[in-house]
Amino acid sequence: MFLLFRALGTNTNIQTSMTSLWKILLGIILIGRLGQGQDLLEEDLEPTAIDEGAEDGGEVGEPEGPGTDVSQPDDRQPCAMWMGGVPGTPGHSGKPGRDGRDGHDGPRGGKGDKGEAGEKGDPGQKGDVGPAGPRGFPGNPGLKGARGDSALSYHSAFSVGLREIVPATNVPIRFNKFFYNDQHHYDDVSGKFRCVLPGVYFFTYHLTVYTKDVKVGLYKNDKAIMFTYDQYQESNVDQASGSVILRLEAEDEVWLQVYGDETFGGVYADNTNDSTFSGFLLYPAIPTPAQRR
Repeated sequence: MFLLFRALGTNTNIQTSMTSLWKILLGIILIGRLGQGQDLLEEDLEPTAIDEGAEDGGEVGEPEGPGTDVSQPDDRQPCAMWMGGVPGTPGHSGKPGRDGRDGHDGPRGGKGDKGEAGEKGDPGQKGDVGPAGPRGFPGNPGLKGARGDSALSYHSAFSVGLREIVPATNVPIRFNKFFYNDQHHYDDVSGKFRCVLPGVYFFTYHLTVYTKDVKVGLYKNDKAIMFTYDQYQESNVDQASGSVILRLEAEDEVWLQVYGDETFGGVYADNTNDSTFSGFLLYPAIPTPAQRR
């Protein structure tokens, strides 16, 4: 050491020498401490080796080293000697886990048995009318119908005249001279035409006017249908006429009569002058047969 200080003193000044000396001393101390720590590490490893040997069935020798007394009891007590604590509060339930991944489709099953038929549902609402379809082909001709009655088989006609002056007014004129009345539809007693065949009829009259004015009405069932008026010219023979078409039902009646008082009763007839009343059926009211389906 003296030699070291001496060497240092010969080369550098005192301050530099002291600094270097402290560094050297610090290094020596550190080296000693490292050696002592290595010895302690070896001592700790020896008991571990002894325990491993005991587990392997070998004999365990007495531990080496001063100050070690294995015969003294350990004052530490196990945890079981202490009173147990109060149980803790159960924890909260965890959040539900996420859905797993979808599995693969399994094999297709076989066809099941047919189920029973369900109850009949309520009828639905009526739908809208659809568009008209295309025109179909003409159908086959129908069967020939039964022969009907001909219109020519319906006859009703008359033509009558007067033989003398009309004696009364406001009553049917009784024509007593017959030109045609084969069906006897004109009644000379009542002076009226009575309808037997319903249909459309044509009526006409031609009257000679002499000595008085004439006002004649054509009646149907007590109702005047038309009037004819003719004013008499003194020392002259005049005529009054009229015609009409009427639709008649069975039992309807048609006739002529003087309308008003005796001043209008100038209807005249003699061997050379006629007053006539005629009528006939134009066409009958034939019932329409039911259409054949």
